[in-house]
Amino acid sequence: MMRTTEDYNGRGEERFAFIDRGRLLRQAEASLHADTVHITDDVAPMSEGGIHDFYSNGDYWWPNPETADGLPYIRRDGESNPNNFDRHRLGLRRMRTHTANLAAAYKLTGEEKYAEKAVRFLKEFFLDEATRMNPHLLYAQAIPGICAGRGIGIIDTLHLIDIPFAVEALKPSSAMSEEIVQGLRSWFAAYLDWMSTHPNGIEEMNTDNNHSVCWFVQAAAFAWFTGNENMLQFCRQRYKEVLLPGQMAADGSFPREMERTKPYGYAIFVLDNMVTLCHILSTPEDDLWSFELPDGRSIRRGLDFLFPYLNDKSSWPLPPDVEHFDGWPAQVSSLLFAGLAFGEEAYVRLWQRLEPEPSDTESRRNIAIRQPLLWV
Repeated sequence: MMRTTEDYNGRGEERFAFIDRGRLLRQAEASLHADTVHITDDVAPMSEGGIHDFYSNGDYWWPNPETADGLPYIRRDGESNPNNFDRHRLGLRRMRTHTANLAAAYKLTGEEKYAEKAVRFLKEFFLDEATRMNPHLLYAQAIPGICAGRGIGIIDTLHLIDIPFAVEALKPSSAMSEEIVQGLRSWFAAYLDWMSTHPNGIEEMNTDNNHSVCWFVQAAAFAWFTGNENMLQFCRQRYKEVLLPGQMAADGSFPREMERTKPYGYAIFVLDNMVTLCHILSTPEDDLWSFELPDGRSIRRGLDFLFPYLNDKSSWPLPPDVEHFDGWPAQVSSLLFAGLAFGEEAYVRLWQRLEPEPSDTESRRNIAIRQPLLWV
């Protein structure tokens, strides 16, 4: 019999009734035997930075067929260039996934072996001098022949939002010393400062599509972790005054995403992250789940718009995405979070039914949260 949302909001093990315990522990066992990941493992030959600096190329940029050296690259919207440098991006995601798997298993079982390995991943990626990543994204989504890095590249660290919640889950472990916790807080505080003061970060914050939403998701998660109340309040204000009114249409859709060559995937992606903002930022005194604009636009309206197309993809009214259409829908955490927040069992049932580990590369990349257990 399907458990109700009251069961999901219970105490002790009942709170985790929605989790596939067997799958989670299988993931954690694999992560126990995985090699730790470092930004220094892969040297980016075209980067203007050093070995500790994250580097990536813009997805939709390709060598120029009209020049001998292929420079400057040209843009083909929606078409990802498989030869662009993505090893730092993949490494960061791999570190996040292993850390989240292990931290979730520790939260579920209390077994120290999971915590010990998770802390190793964190310490070597963020803190150890020989292997740490520098807390900035100066060289993210560079375009060969045009620029060394762009503000748009800040979306490459979206997957790091799992890390603060993993650290919180790991704090009871003897492996997670106060020195390591403070070191991680310092790293994320430095990164949050960079992304909120550097021109690249400010540019990304002020975009008018999913990129600004993802900037605020990261800022909210990192501010929560570092105790930055001013930033948390700023994120709440911008959600109410800029993101929701500026990006959601009257029917609950997000027109700038619907106009893309991959509207289905982008519609799922932006709503997933808007829901994550509500989950991070809502307080009893300032509940974004129930916030509505004067014309009725709200996160609930966005869910009402998209849910039918998630539940029955064949009803999608627009042409298929030019790439990766078969990878959607997949198990996005927004369905679980919204289901718990609104007491909507249909959302949770659909979340349980959808594929938790899609094989499609872009679907996996666009699912920001790997282990929702860490978030509830």
